[in-house]
Amino acid sequence: MKKAINLFGFLISLVSLFACANGIPENKIEVKRQTMSLNTDTITFGAGCFWCVEAIFQSLHGVLSVESGYSGGEVVNPTYKAVCAGSTGHAEVCQIVYDTTAISFEELLEVFWQTHDPTTLNRQGNDVGSQYRSAIFYHNDSQKEKAIFYKKKLQETVFDSPIVTEITPFTNFYKAENYHQDYFSLNGEQPYCQMVIAPKVEKFKKAFGSKLKQ
Repeated sequence: MKKAINLFGFLISLVSLFACANGIPENKIEVKRQTMSLNTDTITFGAGCFWCVEAIFQSLHGVLSVESGYSGGEVVNPTYKAVCAGSTGHAEVCQIVYDTTAISFEELLEVFWQTHDPTTLNRQGNDVGSQYRSAIFYHNDSQKEKAIFYKKKLQETVFDSPIVTEITPFTNFYKAENYHQDYFSLNGEQPYCQMVIAPKVEKFKKAFGSKLKQ
């Protein structure tokens, strides 16, 4: 259970303390080109169904691209069916490219931890299985240090139950099948989107209104 606390304010207040201690859709080609001249970084998050994670992070100002896929497993080029069967070791993830001059890694971490339950092992709501585990696949030492630091502080001050979020080095990312990409925006009327994703996105938008794309 979460204690009553402004998680964003808490994370921001820790920044100074931490300092001390295969195909690209046509409408994304220009964004891909722009990243060449920006200060960008990449992070890979697992926080339950990647349809939900994608819909949330796509809305953030400073996020340049979000792709749904699979990380953390042993099988090369896994399929959705195999991942769902739990036989590959992969988690459903979103690989996020962001402009570091527009949004910080700390802000991405705040959205990550506040938009799913990091205390439920291999489960988010009715989605159950190791593929739905909470995970941060870090791409550099800075991301690793910040993820570990904030996880520890959140455990000490915000969450009563143990945080089970896996923090592990990024090794591979396999882009999911095309029909998984931009799923919520293209299939918003589907029952799962209406019952699960839409309420989650609305709650997110209310909490992070100032950080959304215009």
